Amino acid sequence: MDLSNSSRPPVWISHYQLKSHAKLNAASSRREFNGVLIRIGSGFGCLHPWPELGDPTLQKCLEDLAGERRRSIVRRAVRCAEMDGISRENDDWLFEDMEIPTSHATLVSKEAATVAAAVEAGFTTIKLKGNRDLDSLRKFLNEQVGAFPKLMWRIDFNESGEAVEMAEFLKALPDDTRRRIDFIEDPCPYSETTWTNLKKATGVRLAVDREAAPNCDAAQVLILKPAIDEPWLLAEAAAKRGRPLVVTSYMDHPLGQCFAAWEAARLGLTFRGLVPVCGLQTHHLFETNAFSEYLGPWSPTFQPPGGKGLGFDDLLDALVWTRLV
Repeated sequence: MDLSNSSRPPVWISHYQLKSHAKLNAASSRREFNGVLIRIGSGFGCLHPWPELGDPTLQKCLEDLAGERRRSIVRRAVRCAEMDGISRENDDWLFEDMEIPTSHATLVSKEAATVAAAVEAGFTTIKLKGNRDLDSLRKFLNEQVGAFPKLMWRIDFNESGEAVEMAEFLKALPDDTRRRIDFIEDPCPYSETTWTNLKKATGVRLAVDREAAPNCDAAQVLILKPAIDEPWLLAEAAAKRGRPLVVTSYMDHPLGQCFAAWEAARLGLTFRGLVPVCGLQTHHLFETNAFSEYLGPWSPTFQPPGGKGLGFDDLLDALVWTRLV
């Protein structure tokens, strides 16, 4: 063990596995996702890496957690535990008097029945995971815009496309369909020149996720994931440039979802008008477990669990914890 870390409080971990109902994005074909909940002092956090999207493996994350904590995903999990712990020690609920932004419905496949169910549940915006089958996507969007003309659409390609084909795809859409696209997220790898030209050619807003940094001037929307991003840095950059900041979960454990929801509420309170409809509701993408049941049904309104800190008091106490360091 690094002796320089000997003054730190002990870190405890509890492994979990989430099982998705379907493939979750263009970058991953996995259906099983391993992560850990961490406990430091009185507080809890979530560590859920996505190596397909550039994160270190879970093992490397745990090594970093026990050591120097250089990784942003590790630092953010520790930050979650710190804030949760302070609240628990004060017998407070982190969501007290907080207004959590509403959420879009996240769809990982082109299913008309799921769109209809989302509309029935009250969602006004759909986020669809895109892929390289653009002809099929075009047909689906046209059909759904015809069926639900008031729905807005956000399409996430996880940088799987190319600028030329993205431009051709968007320009070929009927005007009615293109107007219902709120933004395209990560259509291709970020480049200021490429993205500027793509926006100019299509008129469609572009959202940047993993490259979301203060110098991404070619993006019209910034995506913030509190599991890996420092919220205040991006919020200040977004506010300075007049860019909306969409906060989303990391498609992680319900505890991680709650951390994202709390950060979204904090940003909305501090930066008025900056945080629009977010993406905090993702537990429906996975098989139900005791934690996800506390979040309630699929809905635009995020339902945080009661208790202290981020909640889940009884479930967290019942877990088996192993000391990491």
